[in-house]
Amino acid sequence: MIYITGDTHGEQARFAALREYGEPEWTGDDCLIVCGDFGYIFYDDEKERLFLDELEQKPYTVCFVDGNHENFPAICRYPVETWNGGKVHRIRRNVLHLMRGQVFDIDGKTFFTMGGAYSIDRYMRKEGVSYWNEEVPDGDDYREASENLKRCGHKVDYIITHTAPREMIMRMGHYPDPQDMELTGFLEWIMYEVKYKHWYCGHWHMDREMSENFTALWYDVAVIK
Repeated sequence: MIYITGDTHGEQARFAALREYGEPEWTGDDCLIVCGDFGYIFYDDEKERLFLDELEQKPYTVCFVDGNHENFPAICRYPVETWNGGKVHRIRRNVLHLMRGQVFDIDGKTFFTMGGAYSIDRYMRKEGVSYWNEEVPDGDDYREASENLKRCGHKVDYIITHTAPREMIMRMGHYPDPQDMELTGFLEWIMYEVKYKHWYCGHWHMDREMSENFTALWYDVAVIK
């Protein structure tokens, strides 16, 4: 089965909490997807590497799209490979960064992935230490996303992003940040132009069903059988 959850922010306890969803019995056929702000490659230190080594002992696959609170230079040092039809950074044998604008075939279902978001708390952070400009997608990311969506006929089963389209952000009671308008606008275009069964996002630190086919996740875990 495929399990989807929200921002983990490098919290090791999040994996212990998965026991509620039967994690000790998950097998090589199972996959966990994190909707950004994975955070276990943030300080790029020995403590994080040891935890990643622990994750490598899990039988299932751990995947994540990037959020805004990620160490992008550290992630990009890992090799780029093709996995299930899309590009990934392979962090460990079974720990994969699902790169932006890709379409993956996982367990017979198609997933479009688009990480990234603008950090509204930049004023509290230091560039190159606690935030990186790569947190926001660039022109190449948008072009690759558009090409891959066109290649699959603008139809996928599921969409996994970090942030959300503008309309959904406003439904959450927020207003899209001006610095994030290009990305949230692009996601809004996808929302109306791409056919999909369900969309999952993180970033907003809430667990809420926004519509019949759009879910914001933080601690909750969605299950796709």
